[in-house]
Amino acid sequence: MSDLARTAQQYDAGDPLAGRRALFVLDDGVYLDGNSLGALPRSVPGRVEDVVRRQWGALKIRSWDESGWWTAPERIGDRIAPLVGAAAGQIVVGDSTSVNVLKALVGAVRLVDDARDEIVVDATTFPTDGYIAESAARLTGRTLRPVRPAEVPAALSGRTAAVLLNHVDYRTGRLHDLPSLTAAVHAAGAITVWDLCHSAGALPVGLDEHGVDLAVGCTYKYLNGGPGSPAYLYVRRELQDRFDSPLPGWNSHAEPFGMREDYEPAAGALRGRVGTPDILSMLALEAALEVWDGVSIDAVRTKSLALTDFFLECVRAYVPEGRVESLTPVRHEERGSQVALRCSPDAGDVMKRLIERGVVGDFRRPDVLRFGFTPLYVGFADVERAARVLAEELR
Repeated sequence: MSDLARTAQQYDAGDPLAGRRALFVLDDGVYLDGNSLGALPRSVPGRVEDVVRRQWGALKIRSWDESGWWTAPERIGDRIAPLVGAAAGQIVVGDSTSVNVLKALVGAVRLVDDARDEIVVDATTFPTDGYIAESAARLTGRTLRPVRPAEVPAALSGRTAAVLLNHVDYRTGRLHDLPSLTAAVHAAGAITVWDLCHSAGALPVGLDEHGVDLAVGCTYKYLNGGPGSPAYLYVRRELQDRFDSPLPGWNSHAEPFGMREDYEPAAGALRGRVGTPDILSMLALEAALEVWDGVSIDAVRTKSLALTDFFLECVRAYVPEGRVESLTPVRHEERGSQVALRCSPDAGDVMKRLIERGVVGDFRRPDVLRFGFTPLYVGFADVERAARVLAEELR
């Protein structure tokens, strides 16, 4: 056994989150792709069976009331709220991240005066956010301005209506400075919209603490909600009575069963709802969130940084020099919960071989190997093994 393998054993023995691993369905491999799709919590299959057989099969339409289907979007939103630093009553669950980005960005523009004719978007964003931002600009008659996050403060002006930023860069794992960027946007009189897809469930976000206006996120990555599980929309309490969604639907109406011709938005975050909730996947998500009971997001962050530090240490020790280059920042305050390694020219083939050997990460064109570290079920022995197998495949 190598010194690093012995170190991994020691770290695992002292890990306060180690017991959470038993709450997930895992095999003998090393799963480092939770930043794309989280592992299955053991509580989910039984809950889904109950939803299908009893709630839908036996109770049928009665379940909207008797099984709490109708209140699920805000109830589950309140379960997510502590994980992103929000008080209850500000998050509604439903629709996809893309749909919620559109709601948030158009809603943000509608919160400012017409003289602000520019939307700033993260130039390094996940492509869909860019597509949605371009569409939102057309819908609102604004000009779209792509800017790298570090350059946002200098780009702000009296023309800026809203700014859409990613908390963590999906390619590199770089953590952007949400507090200072939010403050800069507010100083310019604009509205912030943050995409939390790669941070929620992996590190503290502090939405309320830092005065974030609007935020969106998915639930199938670090929140382990399952493939296609519904996303969520955060609307800061002080803005809720002015939030004007571009997608008004009967589910967000003040009288949803009144079937009135005129639209009157519901009070609070509920005005972020649109149509009938996707109950099966939503209640699977609710069951998945039980793994967070009693877990501190600060403890998750501490372990996340320790895991990524140890992985980088193992890569330096095992991988032949010059074979990979880390794109992930060394400084903790700039790092999310993944490590991205540039591996030219054969990154795609390398990842295929890793997966064949039971080490699952993912590949991003043209030459990036991504490894996501979900602290609730990834251990230090996993990290050491992943780096060792990577080195063997690169020799």
